Amino acid sequence: MKIILARHGETAWNAEGRYQGQVDIPLSETGEAQARALGARLHDVEITRAVSSPLSRARRTAELALGEHRAGLLSTDADLSEIAHGSWEGLLASEIHATDPELLRLWRDSPHEVLMPGGGESLQHVFDRAWPAFGRAMAGLGDHDTLLVVAHDAVNRMLLCNVLGIPFSRPWTFRQAPTTLNLLEGTRLDDLEVVRLNDCSHHTALFGEAVHRAL
Repeated sequence: MKIILARHGETAWNAEGRYQGQVDIPLSETGEAQARALGARLHDVEITRAVSSPLSRARRTAELALGEHRAGLLSTDADLSEIAHGSWEGLLASEIHATDPELLRLWRDSPHEVLMPGGGESLQHVFDRAWPAFGRAMAGLGDHDTLLVVAHDAVNRMLLCNVLGIPFSRPWTFRQAPTTLNLLEGTRLDDLEVVRLNDCSHHTALFGEAVHRAL
């Protein structure tokens, strides 16, 4: 089967560099345009099933990517929600640095060791819920089916790190731009291969800069 693993479009908090986590921030106008561009790219792709995070930025991205003619394919799974950043949610990196520079440094240098403060999650927590959700999304699909999954930066990184064999200590070694797509192929959850990684050519030129300013 083919799996299109996408990230949601840009939000105002993404553009500002705020940690949004599980706060339900909607797409910005730019994010909506990015999602429509993804939809145009996928217009002629025969999609069998679509699953997204229930957070509105991911769900809306999936809706626009599918278009009205495929809207009935979409379901949501809460285990694909973004990492809970706890007390960091809504803050800029500069604000976090002012109060807890050591934890911010650890998040950047050894993120697998960080449990987000104030009731947040670790990257391992994200993987432990998102990997089974990924498997549920794939369940019952055949070799010629195509699955669309729309999730979030940390979720995508954990799924891709596991498939690629990258340690959870090094999730920053690749990017996940707004509405980027990753293409995976395989017959089972445990034999997936990455065919395309961080492909956002539907809205960014080859040598353009498609980044976000949080995480």
